[in-house]
Amino acid sequence: MAVFREILKNKYLYLLALPGLLFLLVFAYLPMTGYLIAFKKYRLSDGLWGSEWVRFDNFKFFFMGSDWYKVTFNTIFLNGLFIVCGLGIALLLAIFLNEVRNLVFKKMAQTFIFMPYFISWLVVSMMVFAFLNTTDGILNRTLAAYGIQGGNWYLMPGIWPAVLTIIYIWKFAGYYSIIFLAAITGISGEYYESARIDGASRYQQIIHITIPLIRNVLVVLALLGVGRIFYGDFGMIYGIIGDNAPLYPTTDVIDTYSFRALRQLGDFSKSSAVILYQAVMGLVTIVLFNAIAKKIDKDSSLF
Repeated sequence: MAVFREILKNKYLYLLALPGLLFLLVFAYLPMTGYLIAFKKYRLSDGLWGSEWVRFDNFKFFFMGSDWYKVTFNTIFLNGLFIVCGLGIALLLAIFLNEVRNLVFKKMAQTFIFMPYFISWLVVSMMVFAFLNTTDGILNRTLAAYGIQGGNWYLMPGIWPAVLTIIYIWKFAGYYSIIFLAAITGISGEYYESARIDGASRYQQIIHITIPLIRNVLVVLALLGVGRIFYGDFGMIYGIIGDNAPLYPTTDVIDTYSFRALRQLGDFSKSSAVILYQAVMGLVTIVLFNAIAKKIDKDSSLF
């Protein structure tokens, strides 16, 4: 009864939220019924409900070999690099932009660092190929000009975690820096004025005022990133790496593995089992990380 009284009391607020809730229901929760495919021997002719139940047999495809460990590690490792380096560089950019006093230069800098966010991964992949191409790539030609022999970068799996991290920072650091900058501009100037009166330097003001007061924003963005730590950026990885098998040891993530399994095997059930594993592990991760954040600071947790 208390729930109904709350809805009646704030009915107009709930009406405003209704379109968003319906969108979430239709596009996020109803499709979750498709996870049933992971427990069935799915046939298109029989449909979702008519296909035979096979329980956990589809998961054997993934867990009986060593691929599950490799792609899970790659997914977590790459996303960990993206979260730590991406948010770290974005925070530094926001702090530097906040210190700029020339408004014209500040606006131009914001525009240039934000622009890569709108470039599609297909275009980025062509840019990367033009830079790292073995025959006439920009990097190899530059090295050759200095008498240094270039390499076949697309056959060197060890360098690609760093390469992908640099690409991710280039594309997303500007976007996240705008969020941090908005949080910084919301800090009252009285804090900085009091610090200046006490003789604090700009560096001390950043360390003791700016960063602590935007900590909640940093934790929320980190939580959102951790919530998707088991989800590799398929558009990024597949767009740049594609089906380049020599790079799989360090770049093959759960998303590309399940896509390749579906395309090569044509088995919806086995691919769905991999995706269900991915979703469950993502849920467990966000709950654990949120619990840790709540222990440290209750105001920084999502729920």
